[in-house]
Amino acid sequence: MKRLGILGGTFDPIHLGHTLPAKVVAQHLSLDEILFIPTSIPPHKASPRVSAAHRASMVQLACTEEPLFNSDERELHREGYSYTVDTLKALVQEYPQTQLYFIIGLDSLLTFTTWHQYHDILSLCHLVVNTRPNYQLTNLNLATQNLLKHHKVDDIASLATTRTGKIFILPNDLPDYKQGLDLNISSSEIRQRISSQQPCDHLLSESVCAFINKNKLYR
Repeated sequence: MKRLGILGGTFDPIHLGHTLPAKVVAQHLSLDEILFIPTSIPPHKASPRVSAAHRASMVQLACTEEPLFNSDERELHREGYSYTVDTLKALVQEYPQTQLYFIIGLDSLLTFTTWHQYHDILSLCHLVVNTRPNYQLTNLNLATQNLLKHHKVDDIASLATTRTGKIFILPNDLPDYKQGLDLNISSSEIRQRISSQQPCDHLLSESVCAFINKNKLYR
């Protein structure tokens, strides 16, 4: 069965803090492909700063630099909020012989039980959680504690025992993984750096950086 990773976000802009860890996730879990899906109107975040077309172009550029990466613009063409559960339902229909791995950050895990139809999300995929250096799962709310109690697994082999429903927290000591995490950057910080004319070349792929400069984005 094919293994498909899914990484959603506003990607405003997409940066190395997205792509470097995603590449390591793909290698560690033996994924065949990762789809980067830019969100149109995110339910839990402020609206993006630049147009959907610009964000989609930046994602496409970032994906051309890694053979395992592909972009998927379905949420940009959907009216209303971009709910993960709707995207996953569509992907299950399109890829019936594929196991889906939905990749999120630790911050998203801590709010996952507030997501729209989160129980249905886990019926459609496995959840893979990117962490941060020296993270600790402490002071979790009761809903998140119960979620991990029933769904968390600690080894990759457990993900193969069932098609959906598991939560796997990626070890943060994997080779090359720490490099992406140590950037400790966010898209909002990059936008601020660009606005104040600070260098961002070390945080973005060369092609994305060139696109931002050419189109005078985030000025």
